[in-house]
Amino acid sequence: MLFFKSKKVLKAVANGQVIPLEEVKDEVFSSKMMGDGFAITNHDGNVYSPIEGTIESIFPTSHAITIESKSGEKLLVHMGLDTVELKGSPFSIKVKKGQSIKTGMLLAVMDLSKLRQAQKDATIVVVFPEIADGKLLKKNEIVTLEDNLFKF
Repeated sequence: MLFFKSKKVLKAVANGQVIPLEEVKDEVFSSKMMGDGFAITNHDGNVYSPIEGTIESIFPTSHAITIESKSGEKLLVHMGLDTVELKGSPFSIKVKKGQSIKTGMLLAVMDLSKLRQAQKDATIVVVFPEIADGKLLKKNEIVTLEDNLFKF
């Protein structure tokens, strides 16, 4: 009897429009230098966990969160483009390092008006730094937290 490694799936991190990484207006992400994944645009600023796991780290500038999935993969949730210089002001983090999280749990809230005032792109990027060959299941569609978006 053969056993196949089952594929795992990420849910959406926000209600909004999913786009392929190649369309992200940041070369580090669009070239997949940071790994494979997807991005969400046109969202309401609420950022949720796309997978069950543990919060591995929260960047000091609050613009990014690293999650270790239950099965061991590391996942980066990056909020906004070129937002490091804002020193965390548009981000309200709702989790703590080491905290166990479930799929769909609120991770952070982005203040979209502060991002607009700072003329920053509010795109949320989700990447696996250690995985280069995932599969995006939907492209350029409006999605909700219930949608399966990325197979790895």
